[in-house]
Amino acid sequence: MNDMQDWLRQGRVALAPVASITNSIYRRICKQFGADFAVTELVSSEGLTRDSLRSYSLARFQEIERPIAVQIFGGNPEKMGMAAELVNEMRPDAIDINMGCPARKVVSNCGGSSLLRDTDLLAQVVRAVVRKAKAPVSVKIRAGWDEDCINATEVARVIEAEGGQWVTVHPRTRKQGFGGKARWDIIRDVKQAVSIPVIGNGDIAKPEDAQAMFDETGCDSVMIGRGSFGYPWIFEQVKALRAGKPYKVPTARQRIEMAMENLRMEIEEYPGDPYYAVIRMRKHIAWYISGLTGARELRREVFQASSYEQARQVLEKFAALEESPTTEKPVHA
Repeated sequence: MNDMQDWLRQGRVALAPVASITNSIYRRICKQFGADFAVTELVSSEGLTRDSLRSYSLARFQEIERPIAVQIFGGNPEKMGMAAELVNEMRPDAIDINMGCPARKVVSNCGGSSLLRDTDLLAQVVRAVVRKAKAPVSVKIRAGWDEDCINATEVARVIEAEGGQWVTVHPRTRKQGFGGKARWDIIRDVKQAVSIPVIGNGDIAKPEDAQAMFDETGCDSVMIGRGSFGYPWIFEQVKALRAGKPYKVPTARQRIEMAMENLRMEIEEYPGDPYYAVIRMRKHIAWYISGLTGARELRREVFQASSYEQARQVLEKFAALEESPTTEKPVHA
């Protein structure tokens, strides 16, 4: 057992890795609002071993983001081992292997959830990374490939046997994508099958959902992805609820100001034309204002904004419409 395993058994609340969403800026924001740890966006082992600048940029993080895991994916054990060696130089707190991504471009290269169909290859990948990694190795998995191949328990046992230090379970199949309902009973089954820490993930849209997942599955920690989009307050809310304290709900003004701060950070740190930073942020702004008065009507204006000033003007309209606390959470498409 290592210190990270002990730490995870204490009911941590983590930010899940989501491609094109949870970049360094968003991870820092979530850290500010109570996220205990985070995982980078998934990074291609092929890209790292070919010195892809994009791959390296996805793997980079700031010290303030610690503890943090760099997540890598791929179906070639040798390349995954080489990628782990390259990631070692960044000194992350952990190296996470993505075996859950359902995206076609990832699956088509034997990465992500594709590995759930081949436990022998899956074992080889975990073994190769564990041998080369200088930090604890974890794995993020799904329930299985499809309804005919729900094998999360078997996969978790293989991961533990090959030296994986903990496993994160998103209990949907690859075929489900992000549709349907997450089967929390699968998280419970995995928890009962292995001795390493198990992190539960999926369908946590409000603080009460996180508490319910802890209660129903016995998981050691939880990981929140879509439930945090435009609503980073969810992390500190979960912690307050678990401590038996009432949690604070942000006002419309606080949500609007956070949206503008997020946009400002994106523009300041974007290496190219600020216009593209605004384009990237449009969906984030829409999430921040989701549920506020007039959000549906003004959504079109949000997606037409092409500068910080234009976005600010749209957001100020919300402040004029609603300045009171809102209990509604963002609704994600």
